[in-house]
Amino acid sequence: MNRYFLFGLILLFTHKILAQTPQTYTNSAGDIHLAGELDLSVLKTDTTYQGWFEQYYNAFQLSGKNTDWKKRFENTEIEIFLGTWCGDSKRWVPQLVKLWNELGLDENQLKFTALYDGEERYKQGPKGEEKGKSIHRVPTFIFKENDKEYARIVEFPVNDLETDLAQIALGYASEPNYRAATYLLELFDTDSLESIYNNVQTHFNEVYQRVGKEKELNTLGYLFETSDRFPQALLTYEINSVIFPYSPRVLNSYAEALVKNKQTDRAIEVFQRVVALEPTFESAVAKLKELEEEKKD
Repeated sequence: MNRYFLFGLILLFTHKILAQTPQTYTNSAGDIHLAGELDLSVLKTDTTYQGWFEQYYNAFQLSGKNTDWKKRFENTEIEIFLGTWCGDSKRWVPQLVKLWNELGLDENQLKFTALYDGEERYKQGPKGEEKGKSIHRVPTFIFKENDKEYARIVEFPVNDLETDLAQIALGYASEPNYRAATYLLELFDTDSLESIYNNVQTHFNEVYQRVGKEKELNTLGYLFETSDRFPQALLTYEINSVIFPYSPRVLNSYAEALVKNKQTDRAIEVFQRVVALEPTFESAVAKLKELEEEKKD
């Protein structure tokens, strides 16, 4: 055999092996998780993930209703952003795969990307795969045709998985979960901060009408913090503190952001509100004492 041909085969084989080897990392709890693009076979066969994948895959059953709407998905690609550390990802990703299989659709239409947990790169991919896609919850399922998004499911179905896909296929998809977070993400992508502040009352009203629980915007603020978008984080926390003025955790997040922004006096005021609402909030009590002592010096 020609030695150059043999060398080429070796290089090709090595490239395929590397391409099929998913990137992993160890988080602060010592658990091994996936990061970046991955093949579905990893979730199906790697014993680290196989247990929960099989559990929820086997749990899903079609309702028995008419599924002629599935034809709509023949040219659809679904980008799936997940966290192997995330309970909702463990539950809903295998069920969507099972539904896709039951509909007789091609698994190659499903593209998987795993995101980090942790403080430094929270819900980010190793190559920034999530950038520009308004990912703030996992799993997120983005339905695309000709590389253009036409629907998405965020974290969990609005109804049930089969109904949500049927609605998407028939052209009247339910609005995804976390409408307030989605509004702010899109706003920050399209408008300057100066423009947003100039129209802050209008934007506040829009967020107020859309927001669900207090955690929605707190999580979004944290996502902004860990992805080098601190001004957006600060405004998000501030809006949340106005919507939920009696939540110690919401106020605490806002106060911590104010400290990072060197707004000490305002941070002290907000920490005082936290402690008044929850005197046993140890980290807030400690931080308030520290700031007050620094101010005396």
